[in-house]
Amino acid sequence: MTGLRLPRFGMGTAGIGNLYAPVSNAVAEATVAAAWEGGVRLFDTAPYYGFGLAERRLGAALSVVDPDQTAIISTKVGRVLDPDPAPARERHGFVNGDRFAPRFDYSRDAVLRSHEASLERLRRDRVNILLAHDLGALTHGAQADAQMRAFLDDGYRTMVELKDAGAVDAIGIGANEVAVCEYLVDRVDLDVVMIAGRYTLLDCEAGERLLPLCLERGVRVIAAAPYNSGILAQPIEADAPRRYDYIAAPAGMLRRAAAIGAVCARFGVELPTAALHFAHRDAAVASVVAGMVGRDEVAAHLGRAAADVPDALWQALAEEAMAA
Repeated sequence: MTGLRLPRFGMGTAGIGNLYAPVSNAVAEATVAAAWEGGVRLFDTAPYYGFGLAERRLGAALSVVDPDQTAIISTKVGRVLDPDPAPARERHGFVNGDRFAPRFDYSRDAVLRSHEASLERLRRDRVNILLAHDLGALTHGAQADAQMRAFLDDGYRTMVELKDAGAVDAIGIGANEVAVCEYLVDRVDLDVVMIAGRYTLLDCEAGERLLPLCLERGVRVIAAAPYNSGILAQPIEADAPRRYDYIAAPAGMLRRAAAIGAVCARFGVELPTAALHFAHRDAAVASVVAGMVGRDEVAAHLGRAAADVPDALWQALAEEAMAA
């Protein structure tokens, strides 16, 4: 990997791609502007988020606040967007997305097309990090082996060519499945692994082998979705709907989150603050990326990122709540 420095915290953009609920262009642009004003310099996106909408909105906002293109942008390949003249209002959890339908394709042509289309939507000359999106059995089921072969035989080599040509600074994988990340780190050279929701207060699976493996191989880890889709995003006493891994949180997860929140409260730390800082306790983790929508959420995120979390809290959580 080049000398690209990753900041400790970044912004995920699925929310401004209308994940779960529609967001206006004005709110989306205000979100990015507030994040930029607050010092956020890493923005993660993907063609899949709103089927081009998140990239398009991120590009419009950054063209105003970052005309010199100094922000660090990560986006993804692995899906191409085909025109869809009459899309349903809600698709894949995104509401009122752009008029495209996502289709998996890890071939050379698809990687090049996807990269070029992302640059156009983002209004940028280049992106810094290019990730292969959603490989693995969790996404592809019986087709997982075939999709992996297509990626290794074609898509991965194309990503390497883009890096060697200087079109991107780093390549890697973005997934919420630990096994596929371990599989690829074992077999090919990657600069970055973005693992979503698998190294959090509620799920430490990535810490068992993936993070030590990445540290050993010099692969930088971006821990995304520190709030596990929302269950950890509010103080536990807040009266708000709670999702875990994109669905309504099961009762068992709600009880675990409540137990963790109770321990945090004893130390004067709100649950979301602990959730945001947790992943940085591992030396392999370079950045934590969390989704934000609206100036209020950005302000809350910045406050949490700046907060001090006592070491004693982590010991108490390990002994009392996280091992449950």
